[in-house]
Amino acid sequence: RARLVESGGGSVQAGGSLTLSCAASGYTDSNNCMAWFRQAPGKEREQVANIYTAVGSTWYNDSVKGRFTISQGNAKMTMYLQMNSLKPEDSGTYYCAVDPRLSPYDCYRGSWGEGDWGQGVQVIVSS
Repeated sequence: RARLVESGGGSVQAGGSLTLSCAASGYTDSNNCMAWFRQAPGKEREQVANIYTAVGSTWYNDSVKGRFTISQGNAKMTMYLQMNSLKPEDSGTYYCAVDPRLSPYDCYRGSWGEGDWGQGVQVIVSS
């Protein structure tokens, strides 16, 4: 059974940095599309960034390009989100997600199907 655990959320002032971590388990195949999503109060959940673990290809939401970096950990099915130059509009609940059925092509395009989700961590950026 899939299990995703995030860590690293917190509060920071605008311009600061945070790093989120995700560890996923319960997958027979470690080559998957792993992603970070976020949801602010009253807004829809949006994909922030993803990485296809087999090749390391990445996709970023335009709103975070140049500020956020997604990466894989040395352990299988682990990933990080380095968030720099944070803005108040980056605040929200951040979720780790895995879609084992997504093709590398669709992952690289920023598509998403039905995936597995973590419980989420809070990120609060104050101005």
